[in-house]
Amino acid sequence: MSEDYLTVDPWKIVEERFDPERVPCSESLFSLGNGEWGGRANFEERYSGPSLQGNYIGGVYYPDRTRVGWWKNGYPEYFAKVLNAAFWIGVEVEVNGEPLDLASVCVESFRRELDMREGVLRRRMTVRMRNGVRVCAAIDRFLPLEHREAGVVRYAVTLPDCDAEVRFTPFIDADVRNADANYDEKFWTHAATEPDAVCMRTLRSGFGAAWAQVCRLDGARFETVTCGERVAQTAAVRVARGGTAVLRKYAGICSTLNHPEAELVGAARRAASEAAAIGFEALAAEQSAAWARRWHGCDVVIEGDAKAQQGIRFCIFMLLQTYAGTDTRLNIGPKGFTGEKYGGVTYWDTEAYCLPFYMAAVGQEVARELLVYRYAQLDKAIENAAKLGFGGGAALYPMVTVNGEECHNEWEITFEEIHRNGAIAYAIYNYVRYTGDREYLAACGLEVLLSLARFWAQRISWSEARAQYVLLGVTGPNEYENNVNNNWYTSYIARWSMRYAAETAAWVREHRPADYARICAKRAFDAERETADWLRIADGLYLGEDRERGIFLQQDGYLDKVQMTVDRLDPAERPLNQKWSWDRILRSCFIKQADVLQGLYFFAEDFDRETLRRNFDFYEPRTVHESSLSPCVHAVLAARLGDMERAYALFLRTARLDLDDYNREVAEGCHVTSMAGTWLALVEGFGGMRVRDGVLTFAPALPAAWRSLAFRVRFRGRVLSVRAAHDQVEVACEGAPLTIRIGGCECILSEQSPAAIVLPLTDCER
Repeated sequence: MSEDYLTVDPWKIVEERFDPERVPCSESLFSLGNGEWGGRANFEERYSGPSLQGNYIGGVYYPDRTRVGWWKNGYPEYFAKVLNAAFWIGVEVEVNGEPLDLASVCVESFRRELDMREGVLRRRMTVRMRNGVRVCAAIDRFLPLEHREAGVVRYAVTLPDCDAEVRFTPFIDADVRNADANYDEKFWTHAATEPDAVCMRTLRSGFGAAWAQVCRLDGARFETVTCGERVAQTAAVRVARGGTAVLRKYAGICSTLNHPEAELVGAARRAASEAAAIGFEALAAEQSAAWARRWHGCDVVIEGDAKAQQGIRFCIFMLLQTYAGTDTRLNIGPKGFTGEKYGGVTYWDTEAYCLPFYMAAVGQEVARELLVYRYAQLDKAIENAAKLGFGGGAALYPMVTVNGEECHNEWEITFEEIHRNGAIAYAIYNYVRYTGDREYLAACGLEVLLSLARFWAQRISWSEARAQYVLLGVTGPNEYENNVNNNWYTSYIARWSMRYAAETAAWVREHRPADYARICAKRAFDAERETADWLRIADGLYLGEDRERGIFLQQDGYLDKVQMTVDRLDPAERPLNQKWSWDRILRSCFIKQADVLQGLYFFAEDFDRETLRRNFDFYEPRTVHESSLSPCVHAVLAARLGDMERAYALFLRTARLDLDDYNREVAEGCHVTSMAGTWLALVEGFGGMRVRDGVLTFAPALPAAWRSLAFRVRFRGRVLSVRAAHDQVEVACEGAPLTIRIGGCECILSEQSPAAIVLPLTDCER
């Protein structure tokens, strides 16, 4: 996507011309969601051009049969897909009998904007129909945050030059398919159709869903034209020259996640009717106020860089649309509600990248829901481990899941990318460290941690040759290496996880003895013996290192590869995963995303600055950043090292990854989980935020082009407002007094007493 296609605006995503070739890309970028369901920015009216139609209900999935030509013991039987659901936004428009279709009319002007401040999608266009009638249309759509089972559309048609008959046919079409179906199956079966509603049921997984609509058009009566899986009403009005006809459509969308199947149609009707009773304008005012509340505590302000400002707000907006923390059965798919790639299911992205955003920007209770999601699936994780031969309550969380079962369809990921267990343990630690909520450890956390430690203790083996424990046959975060031995990141986080589990067990035993007794009985936990085993294995685990270079070895044999840096690659050969054979990729030194550096990001306090610098200077030039999750980690580390030029370039890449379509794939959906990494790059990188010894610290350093950076975070019941310029940082506090550190300076904040510190900080203060 050319850089000038989207208008740069601090609060909006705007396209000011109609380009049929860009329609699928814009459908992703202008997507809407309310944390529980959402969909792509398809046109409401008929459109015969290229389009990826998509509406998705979180938690409603189909177990699409795995498509492979071979089988392995323990291999998942299916790949879960969040389903393309009924097309609820439909509004066919005819003027003097001719249908409005942007693919077949002359488009004189076109503007579409996603208002991120208010959560509204707006479209304005003027077209000349083939019958010569000029039509101006204004369409607004949003998903009310205060009425989560409703969606609303306002469709206004103005005729500037002549009188004409305008016919509206609002409809819901449940005859839909997933574009990514492995066998081109239809995932829904028809349950019932009524004049204003349709009810469908998923095949195999047994979910039900219903959609209903209530429509209003002044001066007209609707006639029902419902047929099969398509619900529709139609009405026509005569519009005088210069006049306007306005259709208001209110839809109700309900599923068996929240209602008994027998009550679905009634629930959908109520949702639509209640929205209609409130009215479009009142709902829009509610929506504006609801989004204002959501932005409080989340907003980021960058002075001096309009593209970065738009980019970070787009990332935050998409994250807020994708997950609300209102249902522990839901999580964050890599594409959110913007597309079908990756099936809309849960990866380790949630724990490694997303949880810090929701914890600090949205609220402790929302982050806790993400952890409870994994706790609720612990027994499934134990079953997953058992399928691979592990016993005694060992847990291996799935690489990809929607209900706790593994459903990834590549063996080198399913069986070997076991570092995802470490990310879940780290998320518990990160949450407790930031929020101070140790009660979670007693309620849920220890059970997860001990089950993970049991897995590591069985998965790690003793090497007689090394006289050390080793971790064989794994895939690290760098998926351009498979089936390697002693991947440093995986081994390091495994060692840390066992130690943290032992430490947590000791804390719960001392401080929550009743919970400790319950957990020991429930999980058959022999604490003295098991924790001694974990610590012995952790202390004896081999971690590769090249002392001459002063770096950690990504895995055994990494330095046997021909060493070259990315700048020596022909740009025509990028991305490697599309241009090179897999054999060539596996034999190369090139790294898909942060691997050793992922560990140095997570465990920064374990290493001095020079160790970080040596490893960063060695590994980053070999990293092709062909994962959307890669630039953000490198941006944080570059900022910590004071390499602001490189930090800024990496930040801008992650902030505008989709807006500028770096990977030429935004038509498939936006990279929602990596958007949380953009927030990390900004707040932890340029803002220098972290927790040390239970104290929140800031050590800002800004890119040269920025005049200032301001952001808000929630911390232990307070909202902190941070504003950093090149010469000063100011921090204000809403809530009870709080002690923080800015660089090496300790400050006590209160609502009456903000803090101000002169910048720049020295390296030791950062």
